[in-house]
Amino acid sequence: MSRIATIEQLEAIYERPLETSTVKEIAHLTRQYRALIEASPFVALATSGPEGLDCSPRGDAGSVVRIHDERTLMLPDRRGNNRIDSLRNIVRDPRVGLLFLIPGSGTTLRVNGRAHLTDDAELLESFAMEDKPPRSVIVIEIDSVYFQCARAVIRADLWNAAKHVDSARLPTPGAILAALSQERIGGEAYDKAWPERARQSMW
Repeated sequence: MSRIATIEQLEAIYERPLETSTVKEIAHLTRQYRALIEASPFVALATSGPEGLDCSPRGDAGSVVRIHDERTLMLPDRRGNNRIDSLRNIVRDPRVGLLFLIPGSGTTLRVNGRAHLTDDAELLESFAMEDKPPRSVIVIEIDSVYFQCARAVIRADLWNAAKHVDSARLPTPGAILAALSQERIGGEAYDKAWPERARQSMW
């Protein structure tokens, strides 16, 4: 298998990007970009740290982030598995990348920037859901923002319900945990308890 090892080799394979691929990248939110973010309940958060890379799914009821101003986004850290991989990375390397998805839309939005964490009590309370505030908020300073064309979503047929995978064909979280722990944890009991556990710990 051949390996592309230089930028020159790489650029020789591809045509130059059209202006439509470059003019869309700016360093602040426009009215149109604000509308896309406000419509997105889901974002993938990419971070980097000494142990390597991390990409974490983040979702919320309504907009997944709050727009503070044209250069700043705020992302509450909702209940999860307490691994805090993304947060550890941000403390040591502020660079982040975000990919926003909008259900039913092929257009995605990308944000690159620098982040820091805050546990400001008043801010945390402003993000409370069912009287439960997040433990921290990720504050993202935007370096670049641009939309991504719909080709990937179209190729994946992502929002076509007829193409959705039947979950019964997939291994369950309980089965995965049982296999990896030599049956010490997980199993059918884990899967059976999960819906109620998730309901009680959503926020």
